[in-house]
Amino acid sequence: MKTIRMLAMAAAVPALAAAAQADTKIGMITTLSGGGAGLGVDVRDGFMLAIEQDGRDGVEVVIEDDQRKPDAAVQIADRMIQSEKVDILTGIIWSNLAMAVVPAVTAQGVFYLSPNAGPSALAGKRCHPNYFNVAWQNDNLHEAAGAYANDAGLKNSFILAPNYPAGKDALTGYKRMYEGELSGEIYTKLGQTDYAAEIAQIRASGADSVYFFLPGGMGISFLKQYAGSGVDLPVVGPAFSFDQGILQAVGDAALGVKNTSQWNKDIDNPANAAFVAAFQEKYGRLPSLYASQGFDTANLILSALDKAEPADQDAFRAALKAAEFDSVRGDFRFGDNHHPVQDIYVREVIKEGDVFTNKIIATGLTDHADAYAGECKM
Repeated sequence: MKTIRMLAMAAAVPALAAAAQADTKIGMITTLSGGGAGLGVDVRDGFMLAIEQDGRDGVEVVIEDDQRKPDAAVQIADRMIQSEKVDILTGIIWSNLAMAVVPAVTAQGVFYLSPNAGPSALAGKRCHPNYFNVAWQNDNLHEAAGAYANDAGLKNSFILAPNYPAGKDALTGYKRMYEGELSGEIYTKLGQTDYAAEIAQIRASGADSVYFFLPGGMGISFLKQYAGSGVDLPVVGPAFSFDQGILQAVGDAALGVKNTSQWNKDIDNPANAAFVAAFQEKYGRLPSLYASQGFDTANLILSALDKAEPADQDAFRAALKAAEFDSVRGDFRFGDNHHPVQDIYVREVIKEGDVFTNKIIATGLTDHADAYAGECKM
């Protein structure tokens, strides 16, 4: 497996505390090949943009491709901890990989900061003091979608998601808020690309709407096939199915679709405006939800390093929990289970020139915490 090493080489900032000058090694395990590569690439690029902008000496980032395979991710994590001696791990996109890796990482006394996957078990009964999620708990965006469906008067949804932890959390979240009936509920194969059978079931179901969570290439395949099927029911989804990279591949079929997200490029604060401009200048594309999460994760780590070294676990943990950094989301805070408490927005897919993107049209949930925090005993 290819290993990428990146070392921050800019001059040290004299005003930083002595703790911040100590060497810190960060291991990033993310998906850089196969059908989900776009998500991992965006997390990596957002993360490394923040590291580059900060410019301090002594922060090394080691990056490896998990190939979306749980066994590969576990092997990489063990090697990074035992041989590379990393202080912090991050990067995993998929919840089944997170469930395989995170408990073993935290059991070895290493910090793990998630820039994406937020399975319910790790927010609740299997929470850990050294585990922080900087994105969301898996259910959250789907809960906002259920609330939006109520406001839109949708009474009979057909819902589908892949059969893995995030897919199950997705439909659980939607159903938690949705007040209507369900005309059908399907769990598809993870990585599936042919949805003819599912679309046939939707056609025959009597549904008045479709809610789906199919991230990455799965969402592209479903939307293209759905658009060509002649089924003319409104579609609602989370940002994962209508994010920046996906939209360019789907095209006109996504226009007007409502989706939910805790971030968008038009959130009006200085940190977000600067991030969007810097990302676009460096990489030649608009940032995605995943890029924003990578950027925030890196800046959270850097803010904690201003106060303490990871070796001083209590102090570093407290610095992470304080979350004293300028998030692209604006206000940012952690709940007691180390998951964000945040606003979640409703977005609409639009076209700006030749580029498909999203604009915020409403706030779906305000200052929203996850449903599992009460099960976390920290």
